[in-house]
Amino acid sequence: MDFGKLSDITSVDFTLPADASQTKTVLQKNAHKASKPAIYVGCPIWTNKDWVGKVYPSHAKEKDFLYHYSRQFNTIELNTTHYRIPDPETIERWKAAAAPGFTFSPKFPQIISHEKQLDEAEDLTLEFCEAIRGLGEHLGTSFLQLAPNFSPKYFPLLEKYVKFFPKDISLAIEFRHQDWFKSSPVTDKAFDLLEQYNISTVITDVAGRRDVLHQRLTTPIAMIRFVGNGLHPTDYTRVSDWIERCLQWIESGLQTLYFFVHEPDNKFSPELVAYFIQQLNEKGKFSLTPPRITPQPVQGTLF
Repeated sequence: MDFGKLSDITSVDFTLPADASQTKTVLQKNAHKASKPAIYVGCPIWTNKDWVGKVYPSHAKEKDFLYHYSRQFNTIELNTTHYRIPDPETIERWKAAAAPGFTFSPKFPQIISHEKQLDEAEDLTLEFCEAIRGLGEHLGTSFLQLAPNFSPKYFPLLEKYVKFFPKDISLAIEFRHQDWFKSSPVTDKAFDLLEQYNISTVITDVAGRRDVLHQRLTTPIAMIRFVGNGLHPTDYTRVSDWIERCLQWIESGLQTLYFFVHEPDNKFSPELVAYFIQQLNEKGKFSLTPPRITPQPVQGTLF
């Protein structure tokens, strides 16, 4: 992910901001509904040849990567749908490969979010929603990433789209324009609108855009996109901070957590997923299964 990427992170303050004041209220409304949250932790891709022999069997073929991925992780940030609407054959192939309990979180096509910017995108939206409905029990929360230039002045388009959006599809929206994170009557209306229509927010943790850590939940579903820096020591301290925050949210009434780990080329995403799950299990008394990672031999050594 190039969004918010920095070549030098030494001066970045990675401290997580305090929650927006409305977040606690949203969670408390739902505190009675579920005693055990659903927790999904995964990566943004399944096709990565660097994982063969490490995360996948050494004999794994590319056509079987999803099969092996879904038996190591329980969710995927499905970025491939950002580039095209999948046909029924593709949906069926994904379903057939997925392990029981595995969920896909499809990203909305860029023609809807970036080219049309929600304007007159109803037909395409219905087409996409119909396609991902085919995932059945494997369909998790989908997410719509708004274009970087989609500012609060386009609130009327957002409002129209949210009111139109099919109620049976779980949706989270990611804001990127900086003005969404400055308190104003329009931004307050936007978050209130999402809360009213049961649409979640996406929170992105990336070095170069600390403003997008709005910490505003509008439903009892949290979707976090974590962007690391090649297993730099701060990756681990940042993840530890997120675990503390997520446990607070769970204690307050969070029902579902998605935590997606991005790393440069995603080579080391599995290692950070494993760390997140191991620490969450230890601190939150959960029993999630971390990915099994086979240590790789160091080049240049004989033994």
